[in-house]
Amino acid sequence: MNISISKIVIVIAITLTLVGSFGNSRFFEFLYFLKISNSFGLYSFYDFNQTYFVFGEYWRLVSPTFLHFSLTHLVFNCLWIFVLGERIEKLDGLLLFTCLILIGSVISNFSQYYVSNNPLFGGLSGAVYSLLGFCYIREFIFHKTNYGLPPALYIFMLAWLLLGYTGFLEIFGFKIANTAHLAGLLVGVIIAILKGPQKAM
Repeated sequence: MNISISKIVIVIAITLTLVGSFGNSRFFEFLYFLKISNSFGLYSFYDFNQTYFVFGEYWRLVSPTFLHFSLTHLVFNCLWIFVLGERIEKLDGLLLFTCLILIGSVISNFSQYYVSNNPLFGGLSGAVYSLLGFCYIREFIFHKTNYGLPPALYIFMLAWLLLGYTGFLEIFGFKIANTAHLAGLLVGVIIAILKGPQKAM
């Protein structure tokens, strides 16, 4: 039986998001980037050093990736993981896809928190952009792998990234983790460059 890491990622995201009721349940507290402190009914966040080096809750570096706050957010990201993931798994292998997801998640989550100083974020978007950056370099710069994606999709995602920085999308109610998107994209680009122009396995 063939293992599909991309499908496992999707199942985890759907399960955790639904169990957490899109952020309306306290379940999300165990998965946010920082640990929550409840002192006499007053909620606050422990700082980065306390969360990771005192309590050792290192899963929080990755767990926000699987949290989504709306159905649209969840479906959009899962579709991208399915489309890009299946292609990368087939052409580049499960290990490389797993590295893109994990490294993309950790770097994008940390970057988003570092820039915003707000631990209340989530979504697969950072990981999605790492996959996108990887595919773009492999396909259009090295010309070694054909992932079967029309150029318009790359243009759309890059335009979405740029629009997020303008604040225009917030008018329509979109809360965009812009830094996570950019960091994820750079992770994918760097991994593609490190892999080099050799053909897919």
